[in-house]
Amino acid sequence: MVGRISAQWREQRPDLDVSPIDVIGRVRRLGALTNQLDESAFADAGLSRMEFEVLSALRRAGGGLRPSQLTRETLSSGAATTKRLARLETEGLITRTSSRRDRREIDVRLTERGLELIDRLFPAQLERERDLLAPLAPDEREKLGELLAKVLESLDGTAR
Repeated sequence: MVGRISAQWREQRPDLDVSPIDVIGRVRRLGALTNQLDESAFADAGLSRMEFEVLSALRRAGGGLRPSQLTRETLSSGAATTKRLARLETEGLITRTSSRRDRREIDVRLTERGLELIDRLFPAQLERERDLLAPLAPDEREKLGELLAKVLESLDGTAR
């Protein structure tokens, strides 16, 4: 599909270098398709993909995080984070309590139920991702990861 799109642009605008479409277009398409797969898988557990990301961030942290930290971790808006936290709390997957350090701050933590859910979903997520990368040899996977990290370095701090 991306090859067809860039070919159409080359035909319509031969004066432009449309080669970025060949890479960025594929990255965007890969992101959109994996998001669809994730949404479908997480819907079975009653979660959205972004709610899964919140639970994942909390699990990786091994403790509590502030909402602002979760906003940064998930590349979301503050309003979206607040909405997700409210829903996850209603579902009994997280708790929000006043911070011990500063009562004006909130600590978000996984409940036992939230911990059990993310510990069940995360291995399945890894398996789906492993399957998606199956066409690549291990060294190709490593090289692709390095190249994507190099591109992302230039965006770090700017795409929030």
